[in-house]
Amino acid sequence: MIDHATIERILDAAEISDVVSDFVTLRKRGVNMLGVCPFHNEKTPSFTVSPAKGIFKCFGCGKGGNSVNFIMEHENLTYPEALKWLAKKYNIEIVEEEETDEQKQLKDERESLMIVSGFAQKYFSRFLWEENEGRTIGLSYFRERSFRDDVMKKFEVGYAPDGKTPFTDAALKQGYKIDYLEKTGLTIKRDDWLRDRFAARVIFPIHNLAGRVIAFGGRILKDDKKIAKYLNSPESEIYHKSKVLYGIYQAKREMTRSDKAYLVEGYTDVLSMHQAGIENVVASSGTALTVEQIRLVRRFTPNITIIYDGDAAGIKASLRGIDLVLEEGMNVKVLLLPDGEDPDSFAKKMGASAFLSYIKEHETDFIRFKTQLLMKDTENDPIARARLISEVIRSVAIIPDSITRSVYIKDCSNLLGVDEEVLYNEVRRQKQKQEGDFQRRDTREQQVRPVPKMEVPPVLTPSGFQTEELEFLRFLLKHANALIYFREKGSDEKIAVSVKDFMVAEIEEDELVSQNPLFQKIFYDVADNIENDAFDSWKHFIYHPNGEISKLATDLLSDKYIESKRWTKAGAFTEREEDILDILIPRIVNEYKLNKVRGMLSGIEKAIEEASAAKDFDRVIEEQSMYMNLKRVEKELTMQLGNRIIS
Repeated sequence: MIDHATIERILDAAEISDVVSDFVTLRKRGVNMLGVCPFHNEKTPSFTVSPAKGIFKCFGCGKGGNSVNFIMEHENLTYPEALKWLAKKYNIEIVEEEETDEQKQLKDERESLMIVSGFAQKYFSRFLWEENEGRTIGLSYFRERSFRDDVMKKFEVGYAPDGKTPFTDAALKQGYKIDYLEKTGLTIKRDDWLRDRFAARVIFPIHNLAGRVIAFGGRILKDDKKIAKYLNSPESEIYHKSKVLYGIYQAKREMTRSDKAYLVEGYTDVLSMHQAGIENVVASSGTALTVEQIRLVRRFTPNITIIYDGDAAGIKASLRGIDLVLEEGMNVKVLLLPDGEDPDSFAKKMGASAFLSYIKEHETDFIRFKTQLLMKDTENDPIARARLISEVIRSVAIIPDSITRSVYIKDCSNLLGVDEEVLYNEVRRQKQKQEGDFQRRDTREQQVRPVPKMEVPPVLTPSGFQTEELEFLRFLLKHANALIYFREKGSDEKIAVSVKDFMVAEIEEDELVSQNPLFQKIFYDVADNIENDAFDSWKHFIYHPNGEISKLATDLLSDKYIESKRWTKAGAFTEREEDILDILIPRIVNEYKLNKVRGMLSGIEKAIEEASAAKDFDRVIEEQSMYMNLKRVEKELTMQLGNRIIS
């Protein structure tokens, strides 16, 4: 079998639009991409790719799924074969083997680290808002920086209490193991000595693409030069800083919609720009850009503007990282803010519209920016000027697209006063050197070990769904962890419950679980994870190894999923359905129940007819009694759909 960590690397690397673009010509349409379906003949494109969701869907033939599903369908491959195909495309080595007890333990360990990190985030956030120390120190800091409450809650910021081990003591009391606290870096352990890593710091949780907390950044508020101002979680099984960008979870949707990303340096820069209304922004958190981080941005947009507030020396040190952006085929621009300003202060001063206007007027193409920056050091120095030309052309040579390269060569010729042919010759020399390096690297990467055959996971046979069942599943998958609020009859107190808790409990209590095997598989998978706050239903089912389940999840989460006629007629549909889940979820549950009850009533009517024809009057009376009980249930559900007590 392919180990879980390798599958995760493949799924992370296999950006849906990149995979599909190998076979289909795609063009932007809003937040999605559109093309002609490769699975059936069509003249009008109906094949849609959603980079933000990581899925494709054809609204002509109905096929849909994730990157793996696409390769399975297009290349007629099995699930493990499609994984191997993608692994080869992204140069990921696969070693297949039986899953050992150690591997199973590692998989469990990763989930345990995620759960511990989730607990820590909730603890730090609660401490910030509810404890006196958190409010007077941590919350005061954020409010002095003029951050609004909604922005703080959006990024789930918090505060770690001062002292030796208050957080560790609280975690141990809740049953979390010291091993996992130590491996996440939340607790520092030396023999019998323990200490909280982030004590007396404001906390910035770091989320992965799915929104789960994998690490933390902490800022000290004391004026002590002996203590690092910022402290980050150490590398762990779930956190590799070279593969993470702060704010990517909150920014990915707007990055796709606007087809643009802004890269800044720090946590507060991201928060301030969000507060100003600019949400397509991520931070490198003070580290040099890596290829993995660049590819993470490219999954959502090829256009990036890097915003600097440092001096010229600091910018020069980061030029190599920007070359990596060019090498990945991205369109990169640079913005240098006025002296004394950073994105945090500038965003608060300017506001969204003025800041965006400033960016548009002052952002500079990277090659031009690099040329002008380096030219300042070459005045009246022919040797330094020659080095400058070589340095700039090295950046041009790594650009994958030949047309873009030729445009840059022309610009550089004008800027540097050098004949174009000379620059072309230098580009050819640089590319030959790069290709030689690549061939040597590729030879090493091709040395792979033989692997045993992997069994294909079983696939359930699909069967027909009723509209109410599909609606029920769509809301269950899309909003599983969201909270809804209601109050019991005769009480003014509101109760919060997760969508998955509410929907599962309502259906199980009335024993109305659908007989459809796909429905049952999804329903009971969610039910088994009721206590797991970190359960990501969206990712779990879209990337499910069972092809039928993955396809169904993709269909349900596609933008053009058609809701029931009754719901639409009732005027409940909204583009922001998450804003009215308190209304929609109970309605969807009752619609589902009503449909099941009416199906049961129809069955009883047939049973009464059969019993009457057979003159089995005892059975007729029994069936009629059940029928009357169900009619009362039907009436109650109908009344609830018209007069809800949910607030």
